Amino acid sequence: MGTATVRIPEHKRDVLKVIATLEKKEMKEILSDLIDEYIERHKETLDLLSRPEWVKTIEKGKTEIAMGVKGKSLNELED
Repeated sequence: MGTATVRIPEHKRDVLKVIATLEKKEMKEILSDLIDEYIERHKETLDLLSRPEWVKTIEKGKTEIAMGVKGKSLNELED
C-alpha cells in the first residue's frame, strides 16, 4: 500500500491523537476509517456522474431551474 502525507491543522491533529489513544488505535487506522466512510457516502454520486445520460439530465434540470421553469409535483410524475 502506498503512503501519502496529509497536513492536518494542529488542533485537529491533537484531538485525533487523544481519540486514537483512548481507542487504542493508530491515527492511520482512524484516517483510513474516515476515508472509507467518505467514499461510501459518495458512491451513489460517483455512479450517477459516470452515466453520461444522467449528467445531461442533471445539467438540463439545473438550466431549467436557473431559467425559472416550473417543475412537476410528485403527483404529476410518471411511475
